[in-house]
Amino acid sequence: MSGSADSAASRRPAQPVPVVPGARTAEGDDPLDRAVWRLRSRGCWDDAAALLEAHAARHAPSALRRAALLVEGCMYTADGWAGAEDALRAAEALAGDDDERGAAACERGQLAYAATVLGVRDRADEARSALGRAAALLAPGAAGRPLLDFRRGLMAEHVADSPQSARAAYRRAHAGATAARDLLLLSSTWRHLAGLALRDGELTEARHGFTESLRIREELGFLVGTAPALVALSDAVPDDEKDRLVAEAARLFRLMGGLPTWLAGRFTVAAVTP
Repeated sequence: MSGSADSAASRRPAQPVPVVPGARTAEGDDPLDRAVWRLRSRGCWDDAAALLEAHAARHAPSALRRAALLVEGCMYTADGWAGAEDALRAAEALAGDDDERGAAACERGQLAYAATVLGVRDRADEARSALGRAAALLAPGAAGRPLLDFRRGLMAEHVADSPQSARAAYRRAHAGATAARDLLLLSSTWRHLAGLALRDGELTEARHGFTESLRIREELGFLVGTAPALVALSDAVPDDEKDRLVAEAARLFRLMGGLPTWLAGRFTVAAVTP
């Protein structure tokens, strides 16, 4: 990785939460959807993407879904950048309308954001440009708009250090996710709104948001994203409860093979060893 560890840490969001389009209630009725979700929820993004490879060769939505999985993998592992870039280029080449082009641009913005906040390479300008392009392409009522709003909130909070702009974007994303029943995105908006509330000293509001985020992830079975939700809630509760939450997060972190990598610094040696 380029750049110093200190400078990377100063830019790193406390709990970055990537979300893949189409995961509204996790498992659908289709066997392929269920298989992809189960692999993804356990941090097996490459395997999940492989299930979509044959469809992605000619089908734009499948190509986009495959790219989104690999982009999410980059955020959680800080690895796999070349594969995600290749998948994104393929999705961009297949995109046939504004919704598909806008969704692809949203994923490109997220990949550039991830590289920036994880200290791999400063791609903030690319992220802004791609998300701006997505905003121009996606109509206000488009299915991909709530996810775009959420990702613009991430940029505002963690790159531009503009909590007011971030809150407005998260609220738009939250409303859109609620209307669409996009539960995984809703868990992310709850958590990031709660994070801003905690920043402002609003402990009751923060605890509520973090609790809702954790509840949704546990109900969905999104294992790889549950440890971050536990850690987030631990920041808003008394010390005795905090220790229990952090211990459970550390257990899940070990179970997931040290994922997400950006969470490792939250645990002491005692917490992460058997």
